[in-house]
Amino acid sequence: MQKNNVFAWSLVVALGGFLFGFDTAVISGAEKSIQTYWSLNVFEHGLTVSIALIGTVFGALLGAYPSDKIGRKKTLYIIAALYLFSALGTALATNWSVFLIFRLLGGLGVGISSVTAPIYISEIAPARSRGRLVGLFQFNVVFGILIAFLSNYLIGQNGEQSWRWMLGVQAFPSILFYLLLFFVPESPRWLILHRNNKDEAIKVLQKINPMGYQQDYDAIVTHNAPILQNTSNEKLLVKKYRLPITLAVLFAVFNQVSGINAIIYYAPRIFEMAGLGAHTSLLSSVGIGLVNFTFTLLAISFIDKIGRRTLMLIGSLGLILSLSLVSYTFFTNDFGGYHITIYLMLYIAFFAFSQGAVIWVFISEIFPNEVRAKGQTLGSFTHWVMAALIAFSFPYFAENLGGGNTFLFFSVMMVLQLLFVWKLMPETKGKSLEQIEKTMMGH
Repeated sequence: MQKNNVFAWSLVVALGGFLFGFDTAVISGAEKSIQTYWSLNVFEHGLTVSIALIGTVFGALLGAYPSDKIGRKKTLYIIAALYLFSALGTALATNWSVFLIFRLLGGLGVGISSVTAPIYISEIAPARSRGRLVGLFQFNVVFGILIAFLSNYLIGQNGEQSWRWMLGVQAFPSILFYLLLFFVPESPRWLILHRNNKDEAIKVLQKINPMGYQQDYDAIVTHNAPILQNTSNEKLLVKKYRLPITLAVLFAVFNQVSGINAIIYYAPRIFEMAGLGAHTSLLSSVGIGLVNFTFTLLAISFIDKIGRRTLMLIGSLGLILSLSLVSYTFFTNDFGGYHITIYLMLYIAFFAFSQGAVIWVFISEIFPNEVRAKGQTLGSFTHWVMAALIAFSFPYFAENLGGGNTFLFFSVMMVLQLLFVWKLMPETKGKSLEQIEKTMMGH
């Protein structure tokens, strides 16, 4: 029963990840039609593609506030509503400015989701399976990306207005997410630390661990006694949190300078740069989404067995290799056959097996209870600022520096990531959140 409860709640909350992934990737199939529909110049087009990422940056920056103040569950309701309004608003917009506003709302949903959903799952999950359960969030992100690519491919064959349907279908999973949240309880750690609500917290812990709930409750209260006795607002940016801050910021930066969002957002365009036709490019994007989905599923099955750090070491080596091959292909103009497609799929496989699966798990684990939401906000904010910069600048650099130099830069960044993992990244598998906190604070 314990496993079924926790898994079901985690799966529902991870639907926020599905909408996160869908909202992020769906624009790749619609961006050219939207550019034509409103006759957008280069700047306007770049803003249209990246406006959701701008919203995501603000959502990530603000995410800790509602998560701590009104609770993880109520914040998830807000996220579901933002996704729904974004889907309907962008699909029905007849004015470019209105379209931008609703895409911005979707971005806010993504940003807040990237803070709140991993925190919630990490706070209800047992230590032995926390990696897999938080990994469900990333699994649903890539599932959403896959469905967005597949949906774009199928809907994209239905005429000039098909972009509206591409964006509008997100309304259906948004409604489902909102309704299923009624069956999810509040985080017991939030109830204890932010509301001092012992009775309600114990009810939730009983459902999580019927036999050992009292020990779980005592461990949380004992470890966090100083917080419960001191109602002052704990600050994140102080010396004692230097290690988790450094780890979260660097992890988030490396996640994006791998080039992942450039490839997700501009996959069809990259394939067309390599000489593939528009129809084949959309189909190749579906292939990328499928590889992403498959290797994320594989990573989730290994993350609690071989650990976060081992996945990152394997992935870093693979990313260096695959990005170097993509760069070489552009330098030599060797676009015969499907070399570029194979190399990009190899890249996606290694990314999904490492950075993709590990980032939200690792950042949700390394901060102490009293600043976890703020720490997750810092990691998410850094991630999305970098994502916006990469997505906005990629077309410019690809056009002016060429694909070879652009992908060579991403490859060099992954060499630095390998050094970061090797020298700085600790292993967190199999440890309770309180045990990880002791390690971080005692470093």
